[in-house]
Amino acid sequence: MFMRSSLISAAALVSLAFVGLAQQAPAAVGVTPPTTKVGVISVQGAIVGTKDGQKASQELDAKFSPRKKDFDARQAEITQMQDQYNKGGTVMAEDKRQQLARDIDEKKKRLERDMQDAQEELQGEQQRLLQSLGQRMMAVIEKYAKDNGYTMILDVSNPNTPVLYASSALDITQDIIALYDKTSTNGGPTATPGATPKPTGTTPAPGTPKTPGVIK
Repeated sequence: MFMRSSLISAAALVSLAFVGLAQQAPAAVGVTPPTTKVGVISVQGAIVGTKDGQKASQELDAKFSPRKKDFDARQAEITQMQDQYNKGGTVMAEDKRQQLARDIDEKKKRLERDMQDAQEELQGEQQRLLQSLGQRMMAVIEKYAKDNGYTMILDVSNPNTPVLYASSALDITQDIIALYDKTSTNGGPTATPGATPKPTGTTPAPGTPKTPGVIK
């Protein structure tokens, strides 16, 4: 689904905030833990798999799908005008042919501007929703790790985490989704101040559309 794919793309960016989770586990200086319990999670999969994530996806869909339909309709009109221009050839008067070319160019420029504005607004909404979801998800992961004695949890959805192989038995993604939904009260638990890394900066564009009619 169009908007769900957009949320997943943005969730991949939010997962970058979880790189330092393993480094936060307390350990006595000079003492090697007797056992190491490791878990893996797809943070972006967990975020979009929660009820809050699904609700956020639906909100984005409801807000931006009508615009996409409008862009598609305008692109179809431009394509029809382009076909008319190409088929006109010597049959169409030169002044009318030139006017049609100007109309096509103007409609293309307006569509591109409107699409860019919509893309920027979409990114802003994604950042707002996912920053909140990411902070709450981090609180759930920390609680789960401490309660279950995990030494390290790796985010396999983060391209900066060099996990080449992990047994499915180590995957706690579904457990985290279930715990998040269970403890969620209008948006999940509140992160502990000072313990949760917050996504910083502006969310990079998933890709500025170059072809009118498609918001990626």
